[in-house]
Amino acid sequence: MSPPRHPAEVLFEEGDAVPEIPVCDHYCGVEARMRKSLQLQAELGPVFDVTLDGEDGAPVGGEVEHAHLIAELVDSPLNLHGRVGARVVPVDHPAFQPMLDALLPRAGARLAYLMIPKPRHLADLQAGARAVDDTLARAGITRELPLHALVETHGALRDVVALAAHPRIESLSFGLMDFVSAHRGAIPQSAMGVQGQFDHPLVLRAKLAIAAACHGAGKVPSHCVVTEFKDLDSLAAAARRAAQQLGYTRMWSIHPDQIRPIVAAFAPATDEVEQALEIIVAAQDADWAPIRHRHAGREQLHDRASFRYFWQVLQRAQRTGAGLPEEAARRFFAKA
Repeated sequence: MSPPRHPAEVLFEEGDAVPEIPVCDHYCGVEARMRKSLQLQAELGPVFDVTLDGEDGAPVGGEVEHAHLIAELVDSPLNLHGRVGARVVPVDHPAFQPMLDALLPRAGARLAYLMIPKPRHLADLQAGARAVDDTLARAGITRELPLHALVETHGALRDVVALAAHPRIESLSFGLMDFVSAHRGAIPQSAMGVQGQFDHPLVLRAKLAIAAACHGAGKVPSHCVVTEFKDLDSLAAAARRAAQQLGYTRMWSIHPDQIRPIVAAFAPATDEVEQALEIIVAAQDADWAPIRHRHAGREQLHDRASFRYFWQVLQRAQRTGAGLPEEAARRFFAKA
């Protein structure tokens, strides 16, 4: 008798897989904070990424020196889980290529991803990807480094479907502050706040366009920052709204206190995990034929269309460290 087939083998067609990356992306740029963030990641595990910031985190004129520091940290024992990325300056910045030359030869093999900010259109992303590949090739590094990009200009939003479809893109993030500023005062300051960013029509339109483009291309949409870092209740509410109403599967953190609330907000509820496990186990036992399942006193029919949803619930629980039942870990996530 053949062993039961894994969900990944039967529920998705080739090319349907979405990158399985953590739900929280924590940004830091000051050296002391970068080191503390890496230490926290070592403690909590890879439930969040650390992005070492060479754009806003670097002193003006000191971007290349900052890139050397980032490379040192990425290529150090502090990078325990291999989930450390870096943000460089925009493609048209004079320091873009010098930063790549400082960062990639030393850290290119260990970077989880490279964030490219402020593309004005698809051509900027294409140029950035070529520069990254050429720099890696000169350093003798053959891997295709995953790229992330920030949608924060009018041109990037116009080209967002093409940006998401670019084969090197793993995730698109929304750059709230620069996007609002690009409207030259036509969008009020309140739209940068924890509540206003969900209410203003132009900001909401941008968020929805990014999420839809990413899901259409099988990429990860990453929600923007909440600057009110001491208001953790509002942060958690914003994270839940981004996840449950706008379709985001990842969110930025800009303060260590934000990490745990974001991870918790993107984690599925315990009862949803239990339901998903029951359905996926029964489906696997039935060799993925349609099944009947009773939940909350109601009997329901499920087939591979709904199996996909419940399998993704289990994947999300695993990525957020939500405490998968032992059976789920054993059946579906045990390392070979």
